Amino acid sequence: MLEKHGYYLEDLSAGMTKIYAKTVTEADIVMFAGISGDTNPVHLDAHFADQTPFKGRIAHGMLSASFISTVLGTRLPGPGCIYLSQTLKFHAPVKAGDTVTARVTIKDVDQQSKRVTFETICSIDETVVIDGEAVLMVSRRADVEARSGKSSRSEVRAAE
Repeated sequence: MLEKHGYYLEDLSAGMTKIYAKTVTEADIVMFAGISGDTNPVHLDAHFADQTPFKGRIAHGMLSASFISTVLGTRLPGPGCIYLSQTLKFHAPVKAGDTVTARVTIKDVDQQSKRVTFETICSIDETVVIDGEAVLMVSRRADVEARSGKSSRSEVRAAE
């Protein structure tokens, strides 16, 4: 378990930043519609979407927002963290072929509550398409080590 854990609470400080970039494909949009059930024609029907202010199909906002979760769950703070909340403001559309860069930056680390607040931004080049704030719960190293030790002893006892 320990080898899979990301950063621990005591390793984090304001200003730490990580990113994830993904080029959105037509397949991503269609698969996200299938997974989410959001089949709004602005995402799937070119004729319909051409009549909208976007003048073409756009990716689901939540598809792009999910890249924030990718950064938080795999890079900073990484495996073991628990998502508690996320605010999102959508500023611009994302279309197939656009490369979205999700950036998370630590704003505050509350050692007492084990809560970490992040600024979250998704952009295409210099254009911000989504911004917001996330709050995550992050474990202390000693807490994880204690839980690991207890589970290991339990497994040995169960085997006896």
